[in-house]
Amino acid sequence: MIALAICVAVSLFAIFPLTDTDIWWHLACAREWVTTWTPVREPVVNVHEYFQQVVAFVYDIGGAPLLVAFKAILWGIVFALFLHRAKCRNWVVVACVAILLFIFRYQFEIRPVLFSMLFLGIYWNVLPWLFYGWRDEHKVSRSTQAKKFHFVFRKVFHDITISYKFLGVLVVLFIQWIWCKSQGLFILGLIFAYGFFLYGLWFRRWGNFGKVRQWKGVRIPFRTLAWQTLFVILLFIMPVFHRDGFNLLPYPFGLLDRLLGLSPSAMVFATEIAENRSPITLLLNGENVLQSVLMLVLCVGGIVLAAVRWHLQPAPYSSWQLSWQVKERVEAIFVRRLQPSWLFITAVLALLAERNFVLFLPVFLAVLLQFSWRHTSFKLQVKNRHVKNLQRLSSKLRLKNRLAEKSKNTSDTLLAALVVAFLLGLWVKSVLSYDSMVAYQRVPVAAAHWMMENPHPGRLFNDDRAGGYLAFMNPLDSTYIDGRFILKTAEFFERYLEYAKTPQLFLRDAELQDIDRVVLPLRYYARWDKLIAALDSSEKWHVGYRDSLFVVMDRTQY
Repeated sequence: MIALAICVAVSLFAIFPLTDTDIWWHLACAREWVTTWTPVREPVVNVHEYFQQVVAFVYDIGGAPLLVAFKAILWGIVFALFLHRAKCRNWVVVACVAILLFIFRYQFEIRPVLFSMLFLGIYWNVLPWLFYGWRDEHKVSRSTQAKKFHFVFRKVFHDITISYKFLGVLVVLFIQWIWCKSQGLFILGLIFAYGFFLYGLWFRRWGNFGKVRQWKGVRIPFRTLAWQTLFVILLFIMPVFHRDGFNLLPYPFGLLDRLLGLSPSAMVFATEIAENRSPITLLLNGENVLQSVLMLVLCVGGIVLAAVRWHLQPAPYSSWQLSWQVKERVEAIFVRRLQPSWLFITAVLALLAERNFVLFLPVFLAVLLQFSWRHTSFKLQVKNRHVKNLQRLSSKLRLKNRLAEKSKNTSDTLLAALVVAFLLGLWVKSVLSYDSMVAYQRVPVAAAHWMMENPHPGRLFNDDRAGGYLAFMNPLDSTYIDGRFILKTAEFFERYLEYAKTPQLFLRDAELQDIDRVVLPLRYYARWDKLIAALDSSEKWHVGYRDSLFVVMDRTQY
């Protein structure tokens, strides 16, 4: 019930305009693969192809409003996949979670990472059963199998037939194949699956050489290890089954290089792209102070929680019974070892770059709610023992304790209800303030319409955030740059940024490159104030169009 309420809250909070400007070049590339008129790095790999086709299909049916509804539903499904195991009954904790979701609601964009989180959520539920949910049966009669037929469907992730396990392997391989052409983060699926495999080997080592050696029961068969090894190998080579597969294989490492600035050529991308900067850097620069502070607190808290879960929970080999009971085996390896490990990995990724916070948040909430439920269950056990010790006391004292507990639960529920109602009120107010599902403050909606009606013979210079929208609305007018920074060299990107600081450099390059039109933002991204002022004061340039958000400058024709 509580997990369902959180998922509904996520879907509601994800209803806001298309603020992420990259969606527009995704839509443009879904219609026809386009690049800028400036040079691009080779080889060119469209790693987002399947994501682009899906969002373009939705957009063609219902435009931006349907696309917003689509991404809101998908984000709700993502949190449902991660939180459906959570059994937290503390409504105060749920209210705190709702506050966090509301603060970080603008993280729920329609981006390729949404598909990555959807696939990770599926892996989160399927891989524990696939790796550890085996069940060895020897000489079982047909009558026994018939009795278990309906039980198989009720406990599909715990006790399954070989045919269904084979089907599960095919489904995961197909998802990984789709993922390879949806986002470059497909490597996370490989790492996640390899984590299951690695912990399975670790647990198998203790199962064979630990205290359970004297156990006369059924051991993990070697064929299980063989098919799991083959399965992991197939996952790793899945990119090569695409047409440009050998170019897909190194793609995630290029992303990591641009994220961390490991090479000198990638340093400018790691420091100048806002989404690639660490929350620590954003906080020191005074940008998004509240969110940056909360990100730091949550990430550090996630690392601490992962360490606590790892060290306080019993190890998988602490009891020989875990080797033979499916439920306990899955709980021992997945919950006690793999979940803390994945929480630690995503927390570190979120500390490295602000854009990675969406990888961390669902995992953090899943582990936190599960941990809080265990803590509550422990307190209930202590309380029950205390109540048994009070059985000899008078009935008045027992009634008083019962009323006090009921009063506390009621007050917690009312407090949580007030917090949720307040957040819903703020959400309704924010939704009513939107007059369009297209964030025209970030993309030149009116300016693009004017540019289509007033074509120009030369080349266009534009801000990177506007490039995708311009390419989508007017494909005949090729853009200078868009959000696909990985297609650009570091030298090109440095020169592009230098135009904002040294307008005279742009004026010289504009003549050499036959640039006769410039479209730049006035408010949202104020980097270009110097260049706009220089163009406005130049006799060779004049204002062709201007509104409160964007300006279009044309070269004066003599």
